[in-house]
Amino acid sequence: MVNGVPDGDQAEIVLSARDVTVAFGEKVILDKLSLEVRRGEILGFVGASGAGKSVLLRTILGLTKKRSGTITLLGVDVDKASEVERLRIDMRLGVLFQHGALFSALTVQENVQVPMREYLDLPKKLMDELAMLKIELVGLPSDAARKFPSELSGGMIKRAALARALALDPDIVFLDEPTSGLDPIGAAEFDELVVKLRDTMGLTVYMVTHDLDSLFTACDRVAVLGDKKVLVEGTIEEMRKSEEPWVKSYFRGKRARQLDLAARG
Repeated sequence: MVNGVPDGDQAEIVLSARDVTVAFGEKVILDKLSLEVRRGEILGFVGASGAGKSVLLRTILGLTKKRSGTITLLGVDVDKASEVERLRIDMRLGVLFQHGALFSALTVQENVQVPMREYLDLPKKLMDELAMLKIELVGLPSDAARKFPSELSGGMIKRAALARALALDPDIVFLDEPTSGLDPIGAAEFDELVVKLRDTMGLTVYMVTHDLDSLFTACDRVAVLGDKKVLVEGTIEEMRKSEEPWVKSYFRGKRARQLDLAARG
C-alpha cells in the first residue's frame, strides 16, 4: 500500500491500451503498443524525441485516430462507449498540453472556466468561485486570475494550465512535458505540486516527460517508449537494472548518476 493506493496487481487499472497501432499514411508511429496505468499512481512516460509519446497521449484522448487496438478509460472501452458515456469519461479527465496552451484572449480565470462552460451549466458567480479555488490550489496568487497569459511567467502559465486541467475535479490528469522550459527551481516546485495534488485529491497522473528530475522525484513508475512500443516499465530502480541500450544510457548515464548522488547526499 503506497499513499493509500494498493500496490501492483491489487491496484485498479484506470487506463489500458492494448495492441494500439497508429499510423500516418504509410508511416507507422506506434505498433501494437500495450500499457496500463493504475489508480493513484504517477506514471512517467519517456522515450527518445520523435518516438511517439505525444502521439499516444493524443490517441488516448481521442484527438488522434488509431488504426487498431483497444483503449479503455475508467473501465470503459472508448470505441464501444455511447455518446453519453464518452461525455462522462471526458469530464473525468484533465489535460495540461505542452506549453500550457492557454487561450491568449482570455484571463487566467476565464481559461480555468473553459471546461466548466463546456460541460456544466453553472451560474457565473459559482464558476468564479470555483475557478478561484483551482487557481489558489495550484499556488498562484489571487491577482493572477485577472491577468492574461502574456502577462505571466513560464511557471505561472504551467500552473494556470494545471488549474484548468483540474477544473472538473478529474480522476486522471494528463501532463505533456509539464516542466519543459522551466528553470530547475521552478521545475522542482512543479513536481512537488503534482505529488501534493495526487496525494490530496487522489489523482492518477500520466506524465509525458524527458526530465530525469521529475522521474526520480515524482513518478511511482516509468514506461519507456521505443521501437514503436513500450520497451520496459517499472520503478526507477527497475529502469536502472534494464539492459535495453536506450534505457541503460538514459537511466545510468552521467546525469542520472549525478541525481542519484545528490539524493543520497
